[in-house]
Amino acid sequence: MLMLDGKKYRILIVDDHTLFRRGLRALIDSCARFEVVGEATDGLEGVKMQQQLQPDAVLLDLDMPVMRGLEALPQMINHNPQQVVLMLTVSEDGSDLVECMRLGARGYLLKNIDTEFLLDSIEKAINGDSVLSPEMTSKLVTQLRQQEQVADEVKEPLTPREREILRWLARGSSNKLIARNLEVTESTVKVHVQNILRKLNVVSRVQAAVYAVEHGMDK
Repeated sequence: MLMLDGKKYRILIVDDHTLFRRGLRALIDSCARFEVVGEATDGLEGVKMQQQLQPDAVLLDLDMPVMRGLEALPQMINHNPQQVVLMLTVSEDGSDLVECMRLGARGYLLKNIDTEFLLDSIEKAINGDSVLSPEMTSKLVTQLRQQEQVADEVKEPLTPREREILRWLARGSSNKLIARNLEVTESTVKVHVQNILRKLNVVSRVQAAVYAVEHGMDK
């Protein structure tokens, strides 16, 4: 699905491995939904290109020379708080995953994912979802438990509407889908989601979804 005005989603690739980067570009450019607007070979170059090109999404490697993905990520988010950044990495370390999500990444994908999953994940992230490679979901839960990033109790109770929206988040639903089902505007859903994250003391939709499952609030 293209954007409403018929334009393609604009993608920036930041990865230091030339062969992988070029293959990824060819893959993305072959899809009618997307176009690659730039390639960067390290985090510093990636930050500069993100600021210049204003892409719809950034595919950001974790381990690179000059500036690592974990350093580049917060700079990209600081420049544009709405920037969609997807980590695309070989690291299956749960602490890397949690740190990237805490810093504002919209998703964490492993480089061994298949083509359709990658392309669908990019589009879902641009449309408001958080996305993970399937094998990273359990690692997120484990890491959150270990680091106690999810509070055992909600200090400020959720409203009935917030609990309802939290159930939709636990299903991986986008703001657009939630708004359609609840017959409200996307901006209203966005405000509710922000309130939910604040009350649960979490920083991403994925963490809110994990909280819902862990506390039986997903049904």
